[in-house]
Amino acid sequence: MTSSPKKSFTLSDFDYELPAELIAHQPAEPRDHSRLLVYDRKSGSITDTVFYEIASFLPPSATLAMNNSRVEKARMLFGNREVFVVQSHNDRCVDAMVRPGRKFKTGKTIQLTERIEATVLSVAEDGLRRLEFNIPLDDPAFEAFRHTPFPPYIDANESLSERYQTVYAKPEGSKAAPTAGLHFTPELLDKLRKGGFPAAELTLHVGLGTFAPVKTEQIEEHRLHSESWILTAETAEILNRAKHITAVGTTSARVLESLPSPDRSFGAGSGDTDIFIMPGYRFRNTDSLITNFHLPKSTLLMMISALTGYDEMRRIYEHAISSRYRFYSFGDAMLIR
Repeated sequence: MTSSPKKSFTLSDFDYELPAELIAHQPAEPRDHSRLLVYDRKSGSITDTVFYEIASFLPPSATLAMNNSRVEKARMLFGNREVFVVQSHNDRCVDAMVRPGRKFKTGKTIQLTERIEATVLSVAEDGLRRLEFNIPLDDPAFEAFRHTPFPPYIDANESLSERYQTVYAKPEGSKAAPTAGLHFTPELLDKLRKGGFPAAELTLHVGLGTFAPVKTEQIEEHRLHSESWILTAETAEILNRAKHITAVGTTSARVLESLPSPDRSFGAGSGDTDIFIMPGYRFRNTDSLITNFHLPKSTLLMMISALTGYDEMRRIYEHAISSRYRFYSFGDAMLIR
């Protein structure tokens, strides 16, 4: 079921009111006991169920494309000073967000601890600082100051750090979790595999650009920051055998839609993507999507709208709110099939 497409959208079109109590501050336990909303694009039907029943709703023999990037402890706290590493250039030089900004001026060397100091090489227009540390970032001296970069709506709690990782996370490099994958347990993955739903692991190192607020009212004027992806030969082979591909999360969908794959023929490779999927986009390689419920005015909500149709996206979210689903990173899930 699709509605007639609107020719252009503004940022205000993607706003909605969410009761504060529906923001999830803690994950479901066990992981696969989160709720699951299933939306069928052909019929427009909405079904309320639980995530561990997802096999009953996946298309037959669907292949799951899963982002295996691991969240790195990119947030470093040194007393009242914060350094959030956005990008590393080598083992000492990084681009970082800092607080308080007034302490990090170009040319200044900041003593962060007795052993660690950082020199500010430059300040970009967006406020990012290029810093050079006096010791390598893999030096054990940094370990006590590293923290998991939880979203601001989750109280920072290192006891939840492993719950902010997927059970299949491998290469470290993300600044935020690919949250749709947080609902899977090893047991559920094994059940899905034995039930004829193979998994294809790809990698997209999630940057902060995916979650950066859209500041332009005309959404097509917004530009996403680039993120790096990797597709192995093994994963390409699995995808080439797939008759139906279900992306686990918007990050996996962004990789699939960025791949140079004429006639859905995939090959091993790596690269960067700044693809911005908004209403009007026609998906090439993503047949279904597992995702969480996203923030108002976010590029992720715009991607969902591209897959469901704008009016249907609004209806789905109204249903989720009235049915008391839990939202955002530790919240419940949705399958768009």
